Amino acid sequence: MNAGEWLRRATLRLSESGDPDAACDAEWLLCEATGWARSSLRMRRNDVPDCGALAAADAWLERRCGGEPLQYVLGTADFMGLRFLCDARALIPRPETETLCELALFRLKGKGMPRALDLCCGTGAIGLSIAHFRPDARLLLTDVSDDALSLARENANRLNASNASFALGDLFAAAEGVFDLIACNPPYLDRTDMDELQPEVRREPALALFGGPDGLDFYRRIAKDAPRFLAPGGILLLEVGQGQAQAVGGMLADWADCVIHRDLFGVERVVEARKP
Repeated sequence: MNAGEWLRRATLRLSESGDPDAACDAEWLLCEATGWARSSLRMRRNDVPDCGALAAADAWLERRCGGEPLQYVLGTADFMGLRFLCDARALIPRPETETLCELALFRLKGKGMPRALDLCCGTGAIGLSIAHFRPDARLLLTDVSDDALSLARENANRLNASNASFALGDLFAAAEGVFDLIACNPPYLDRTDMDELQPEVRREPALALFGGPDGLDFYRRIAKDAPRFLAPGGILLLEVGQGQAQAVGGMLADWADCVIHRDLFGVERVVEARKP
């Protein structure tokens, strides 16, 4: 079976399973199995992958047709140009979160040997990206989930992030000292959101998704406790769900320079504030 034939069959099966991105996902599966670049796929449709690659692609196809998220199937997710290990222990890193990460790196420009905290770190995508692009920085990554923290440590080893350390605990319970920057992508779905989740999102840990009845529980706690852990003039960056930015900004009304930033899709996605 050549690549084109496999892609046609896989796309049809994925479409029948309800995958809204069937053709794209089929290409990802085949390219990851073969090691081919997606940019070369059009020219290789008549090529015949070896039996091992086809067997791997077929096995992944079955899992994806069963509703497992593509990133969990492949075991990796790309974020900030880096590749992270990704599985059901933590939330899948998403492109919109890169807005927060880019802002963090921008705010740390010119600051020598900064100290930064990644709360609710999950895979470690935010904190480890900062650690990668700012090797002089000292990062602390925390999470209440031991499973998520284990995955973040694996990603730190993968990225050789020797400037990152880890602590298990609920928000600031795991933090010590003060930081120049605190970044957090907390759980922010409300009860209605949880009831209406897409089937594949239900495969992600609920602990990383549910933010209380109105989705804002974690923001209230962070707004209350963060000042004790920020150096004077330190920056707080919070990712928020769609429609939450104004409410979260209101919680930081007595902070300095409170700004709302939009993501690459134009959604109000990050609330930034500076400790007075």
